[in-house]
Amino acid sequence: MKLRWMIPLFWSTVTTVFVLFLFVVIGRFLIFTDLYQVSLSRLLVFINRNIGYPNMYVITAVPVFIVALIYFFTRDKRIRSENYLMKIAENVRRIAAGDFNHKVPVENIGEWGNMAANINRFVDQLNTSIAEERRAEQTKNELITNVSHDLRTPLTSITGYLGLIEQDRYRDEVELRYYVTLAYEESERMNQLIQDLFEYTRLRNNEMKINKEKINLVEMLYQMSEQFRLQLAEAGIELRMSLADPMLAVMADGNKLRRVFENLVTNAIKYGYDGRYLDIIGHKENGIITIDIINYGEPIPQSALPHIFERFYRVEKSRATDTGGSGLGLAIAKQIVELHGGTIAATSTPEHTAFTVRMSEVQGR
Repeated sequence: MKLRWMIPLFWSTVTTVFVLFLFVVIGRFLIFTDLYQVSLSRLLVFINRNIGYPNMYVITAVPVFIVALIYFFTRDKRIRSENYLMKIAENVRRIAAGDFNHKVPVENIGEWGNMAANINRFVDQLNTSIAEERRAEQTKNELITNVSHDLRTPLTSITGYLGLIEQDRYRDEVELRYYVTLAYEESERMNQLIQDLFEYTRLRNNEMKINKEKINLVEMLYQMSEQFRLQLAEAGIELRMSLADPMLAVMADGNKLRRVFENLVTNAIKYGYDGRYLDIIGHKENGIITIDIINYGEPIPQSALPHIFERFYRVEKSRATDTGGSGLGLAIAKQIVELHGGTIAATSTPEHTAFTVRMSEVQGR
């Protein structure tokens, strides 16, 4: 393809030689009365003497060559364009038939090459849209399946306990109150799941308003630690706080950001029950505030780490009631942090598991 320019050049040269030869033949007819009495050498001598050598050949050959070259280049370009257009049409028909993985060959032939590249970009965007639609459909199906499962479990328990009460299948008032308590706990669990689901949906749809103000994370974390004192004591975990600066200020919605750290601490207590400590470490560097919440319980498998911030994902496949939760806590935390322009990540080793939140610092005290 790179040597295609040789074709018009070749035919231009051939045309020029042919025109010169034709000029000589016509000249012989015009100058001499009898073609057979004159040889080519006599004709060339006549031309050289009366017109001049080599001016005559140059004057004749150059314009002929240029005209021929323009003609053949134009003709060759038109033929290539027509052939390439037919090729594009054939490939577009193949794509239109449903083969969205097919690409139109891109050649450097004027605007047709740009059109082929644009068609390929369109097909790529179409494939992306189809893939996103499929993922959305899969997400919707998973959402229905997970919500149905998570609502059915506590609802079945509530119905069972209330059924026992309604049928008077209890020995005494103590057992009655026990059934009532279990039914109440299950209803609370179901209510929490519904609330988490609504909150996650609002966050995903950008329907939740964020009212930012200057927040000191040090004060927030110390206040929050008080509300977990009983849970920590029951779990046998000691809370250790190490905040390097008395002022770790960010622009944030205090209630929403508090929910993030509450979810992370609750998660650390649930899964760090076989460890003795829960550490909250905070520091700032280069305008970024980092908060680490570390537990020393059972590590998270490396295969699960990329998925723990996905909604309804649980590390334990048994979906245990005591530690499973709604499966939305970490997903909600991730959405809230990202709405504030921050990041959240998790790392886990056999020694400890850490959740790290990073946000931009607000300067000034």
